[in-house]
Amino acid sequence: MPRKPLPSEVSGTVVSFDFGLARIGAAVGNTLSRSARPLRILPGRTNEEKWRGVSAVLSEWEPAAIVVGVPLRSDGSRQEMTDRAERFARQLEGRYGLPVYPVDERFSSVEVERGREKIDDESAAVILEQWLEENS
Repeated sequence: MPRKPLPSEVSGTVVSFDFGLARIGAAVGNTLSRSARPLRILPGRTNEEKWRGVSAVLSEWEPAAIVVGVPLRSDGSRQEMTDRAERFARQLEGRYGLPVYPVDERFSSVEVERGREKIDDESAAVILEQWLEENS
């Protein structure tokens, strides 16, 4: 199995996901511009529906890597969704053969709340911007 590149070695388009049980936020960014933008919110009533949406995003953008937000409690401890998001990240890596990097997403939703109920795509953009900043 080839070595997973260090985050600083990734170059080009990167897609991020903000995993949730009801929906998944998606964003796209680039290591050159070090910026990200929200793409869409993928509905996830069924696993098949979630994976169909994920596959469509990855086919469209052909990223060099994927970033996944991993939720932790405000004190940094794990919660139920931590395990689910990490499992989603492992499944992405296995299904698509791309390097997947987890990012602590504790503050992404807080940062983008502006009275809009569904902010998953904007949270995914904040998660990706955080990863790009940390790995410049």
